Amino acid sequence: MAFDHEIEAFIKEFVKDIAEKNVAIFAGAGMSKSSGYVDWKELLRDIADELGLKIDDEHDLISLAQYHVNHRASKAGITKKILEEFSEQAESSINHKILARLPIPTYWTTNYDTLIEDSLKEALKVVDIKHEIDQLANTKPKRDVVVYKMHGDASSPSKAIIAKEQYEEYYKTHEQFITALSGDLISKTFLFIGFSFTDPNLDYVLSRLRTSSNKQHYCFMKRESRLSNDCDEAFKYKTRKQELKINDLKRYKIQTVLVDEYETITEILKEIEIRFRKKTIFISGSAEEYGDWQRSEAQSFIHELSKKLIITNLRIVNGFGWGVGSAVINGALEAIYSAPEKFSEDQLIVRPFPQFETNNKNLADLWEDYRQRMIALSGIALFIFGNKKNDNGTIIPANGVMREFEIAVGNGVIPIPIGATGYMAKIITSQLEENPTKYFGTNTWIYPLIKELNNEKLTQHEIIKKTINIIQRLGK
Repeated sequence: MAFDHEIEAFIKEFVKDIAEKNVAIFAGAGMSKSSGYVDWKELLRDIADELGLKIDDEHDLISLAQYHVNHRASKAGITKKILEEFSEQAESSINHKILARLPIPTYWTTNYDTLIEDSLKEALKVVDIKHEIDQLANTKPKRDVVVYKMHGDASSPSKAIIAKEQYEEYYKTHEQFITALSGDLISKTFLFIGFSFTDPNLDYVLSRLRTSSNKQHYCFMKRESRLSNDCDEAFKYKTRKQELKINDLKRYKIQTVLVDEYETITEILKEIEIRFRKKTIFISGSAEEYGDWQRSEAQSFIHELSKKLIITNLRIVNGFGWGVGSAVINGALEAIYSAPEKFSEDQLIVRPFPQFETNNKNLADLWEDYRQRMIALSGIALFIFGNKKNDNGTIIPANGVMREFEIAVGNGVIPIPIGATGYMAKIITSQLEENPTKYFGTNTWIYPLIKELNNEKLTQHEIIKKTINIIQRLGK
């Protein structure tokens, strides 16, 4: 999908911030509405009826909630509504799932549901949830993500922040949340998603966002469209009001990313994930022998290739394949330790294959799970060598490398076999030649360059240079 230059600029900057682990998501009600939960107006519709008011005519929904508390002299009615609405879990949206797969360490939300944390757990993340003040002082061991639910959780509806008096006292009753949020706003790039002009949380949240930080933040907003019953004046009014809102958000260092349809947000998030994953290279390969290459030559090649990938600010994922893994690790670590202020150990992800059956799973099933998880982290897969000994001691192409190729293609990972290394890498090159469009789509320029990597007369230096060139072009 083609994006306008403003969206394109946002994607590039946001991918860079993700790579630097410098991102936080702030999710509003619209994030959950797409998954089946009602929005604020629907949540308070029965309450408005009880008060003799029409929900569609009301805009200050926080005050409406307060009117009901005053009317009942209790929060019991609203508490019951929250419990009823969120007692049956809805399914996570595609937006939840995309964000959960990305290495985003911090989430803030005004929602009461558990869709964010459920999506993160499904992505095998260790989640530290904070919806009460006492939880802020504790850190969950080995956590990957922190989810701050600043207005409470459906599991404790009586403590949910919903009425006007609670918002008015929030800076006193929940000062620790405000302090934590202010700190994140200074140090992280926030993406606000699921907020709208009618979301009552937005104004109350923004009133606490003003910091001295020059950190740039972003929010998605649907561009006003002309409805069939809109006259010229009405449409101009809506457009002008949106322009004023966008300009007002700039006071909080929030840049608006305008979309024509809400579905475009999903397309943008998909593109962000694709581009981020292209910065992670899965290296597939195994070797009992190295063909016309001496063992020392092959090891040096793998070492230098891995080193160059790190220096190019890429990440490497590797399963420690036989005859290949050690050289991958050595090359990557040499680059990292030669300039620790520039490169990080996070650029190397090593997932050695299990050697024993565990949890009632045989090795074949365990290896399949490992392959699926490793390859899902990447956007590009390199295939080198790829041979093994069979039970008779004969050298044969490694079926595990072919399986990794199949998984890569199934996950939308771009395959780059280095055919000059022979064995399964050469077989994969031949397979790509049969139908390049199947594997590369409209990127027709890729296969001719991959075909060059099939030339056994190339020097190691030339192979590495050509490989890096393909990866860099893919990342643009």
